[in-house]
Amino acid sequence: MNEHVQTEAGESLFNPLAPEFIRNPYPYYERLRTTDPMHLTVHGAFVASRHAEASLVLRDKRFGKDYVERTIRRYGPDIMKEPVFRSMSHWMLQQDPPDHTRLRGLVVKAFTARRVEDMRPRIQQIVDETLDRIVPQGKMDLIEDFAFRLPVTIICDMLGIPPEHREVFYAGSRDGGRILDPVPMTPTEIAQGNANNAMAQMYFHQLFELRRKSPGDDLTTQLVQAEEDGSKLSNEELTANIILLFGAGHETTVNLIGNGLLALHRNPDQLALLKANPSLITNAIEEFLRYDSSVQLTGRVALEDIEDLGGKKIPKGESVLCLLGSANHDPAVYPDRPERLDITRPNVKPLSFGGGIHFCLGAQLARIEAEIAISTLLRRLPDLRLDDAVNPEWRPTFVLRGLKHLPASWG
Repeated sequence: MNEHVQTEAGESLFNPLAPEFIRNPYPYYERLRTTDPMHLTVHGAFVASRHAEASLVLRDKRFGKDYVERTIRRYGPDIMKEPVFRSMSHWMLQQDPPDHTRLRGLVVKAFTARRVEDMRPRIQQIVDETLDRIVPQGKMDLIEDFAFRLPVTIICDMLGIPPEHREVFYAGSRDGGRILDPVPMTPTEIAQGNANNAMAQMYFHQLFELRRKSPGDDLTTQLVQAEEDGSKLSNEELTANIILLFGAGHETTVNLIGNGLLALHRNPDQLALLKANPSLITNAIEEFLRYDSSVQLTGRVALEDIEDLGGKKIPKGESVLCLLGSANHDPAVYPDRPERLDITRPNVKPLSFGGGIHFCLGAQLARIEAEIAISTLLRRLPDLRLDDAVNPEWRPTFVLRGLKHLPASWG
């Protein structure tokens, strides 16, 4: 079955950039899980919508990233001449061992449980200062004014970006997610991706020079020193992975906070429960991740012929797209009404941070940021209300699922 095969209602099974799909993908996921759980798309990739297949692919060594070959298959042999795709080919996120092991080993110390736990006071300080500034206004955009500033400030701290340089990052556009979508980009979108990549490279090259002259206790200094060692990191790898760390360090957390706040306000019983029992916040964050994941999809390539995956044969070199958002709603794993938000749900173990060797480095940091941000907001603004919880504006991207705006008021 492919995307041209339609349901009785005349709707395509998998059309991830359609506005109605972006608005609410979960009914489409349910249809995929029940009618074609290893769906073959018109772009030649298999879509794994059930938890069993998705979680297996993420952890099985028979699957890898093989980014360059996979991208050439989608776009043609000249695509790696495009700077943005060439840069992405150096991301640790797109690498297989041994390069993945080497690159991840250079940054993993910054994300240990102890270091992340030690950031709690700083995270609380940023949230309080943000709210101190905003509360007297009586209204805000929960995305731009609140959810966005916290993770951007934290990743700027971690990368050693000086405070006087940060306004450009707070004002920065959030349109970079399109490059991760399973639908190929248009030439115009590729040109925009190249322009965004060039601007990022220009800034980070200046930051590298600054940290060579005056080293600090930050990730950029650490990676610059690894690059000077030569055997550990090339200049292209340094630049690409700093860009990755900046983007990954805030994008998904912004969406986690925004999607979580929207889910609470659309489910007033759960909002009231969390206000009455603030200690539920840790489990609530896991449920937000499961209920409406910030990352909806991650892909792998078959490194050998796979005889049977969900009833399909996967030839070597074929892509499998793991629908994390769909796996998180699979009744085989969450039998008690998976479509319902339940912040007391037991044994919530969402696939939202991926799995296997590519499990998200910053997972625990994202959890703590969202926990402090949401619990502090509900405590300090108990009468907060969303101006449009029914039809909010979603970003026009699929893999990174998040709101463009979420106006709110109080008082």
